[in-house]
Amino acid sequence: MAKRLNFEASISAVLKEFVETNNLTKGLNKVQAKDAWFNIMGPGIKSYTQEVTLNNNILIVTLSSSIVKQELSMGKEKIKTMLNEALGGSIIKDIILR
Repeated sequence: MAKRLNFEASISAVLKEFVETNNLTKGLNKVQAKDAWFNIMGPGIKSYTQEVTLNNNILIVTLSSSIVKQELSMGKEKIKTMLNEALGGSIIKDIILR
């Protein structure tokens, strides 16, 4: 049976409880990781990005340009750090650029 919260609970506490109870954390992380990629990388990289997925804490990014892929691969650790800061935890363990 679901835990009952009193009327004094904040909306954020209620939403957090709902997400945890219904095992929605993984799905939310996938959506938030994709949004964070586009927000942090900006419109220049967004135009070369074909697909962004998060599987088992590994962010897989498919790019349409091998030159952009090479440039981004040099700064993968910094990108990972910025994405994790935006996501509020160490959700992304590695980044694979394809």
